[in-house]
Amino acid sequence: MQGYDSVVLESDIELGGTDQKFNLLMGRQLQEAYEKEKQVVIMLPLLEGLDGVKKMSKSLHNYIGINEHPNDIFGKTMSIPDELMFKYFQLATSLPIDDIVKMEDKVQKGEAHPKAIKSTLAKTFVRMYHGEEEATKAESHFEMVFKKGNLPDEIPEKTLSNTQGDRWIVDLLVDVGLFNTKNEARRMIKNGGVKINQEKITDSDEHITIENDMIIQVGKRKFVKIKTR
Repeated sequence: MQGYDSVVLESDIELGGTDQKFNLLMGRQLQEAYEKEKQVVIMLPLLEGLDGVKKMSKSLHNYIGINEHPNDIFGKTMSIPDELMFKYFQLATSLPIDDIVKMEDKVQKGEAHPKAIKSTLAKTFVRMYHGEEEATKAESHFEMVFKKGNLPDEIPEKTLSNTQGDRWIVDLLVDVGLFNTKNEARRMIKNGGVKINQEKITDSDEHITIENDMIIQVGKRKFVKIKTR
């Protein structure tokens, strides 16, 4: 069943990752059994995700989405391990291989800092999918928020009622859309990744008093400003 689609489609070429080698070659074997011309198989290396270990996958939450906000693309790219950034250049950009080799050589010789090269990669990704202007904005945003520790100029707003008393922090994080599930919210609090008005929340049982212009931060890239009614 893995390779029968190649028979039905009468495919000439099938492209896949190295993890699909069995499926791709099975297609050739079945085509031969059905007396059809065998397809050419082209395989590509797998690209590890943000964790630097497992392949990039949406289901593993270790991916960079091409339709994500420019700030998220830039920030996620800056979080990948240094040793992976040149593989990202090779597999996910159109930069000439000679230019990539030169950058890698400069890093190895200590003539260029890995973070500077990674910033070039991040800006390249944003430029590819959102244009030059957004790439420049994303770079400035990263500099301001991550390097200088400031809050971003533009923060999404969420309107809540301040007449309901204190809110359980886990419920609050889910209600404002920062997490899909309560378990995810609890894990992030436990890992020290949640702040309110730049103060870290360490207790997942804590109850929060809703205040106007209160800023909730998750990790380094997600912010929500609370507006009350």
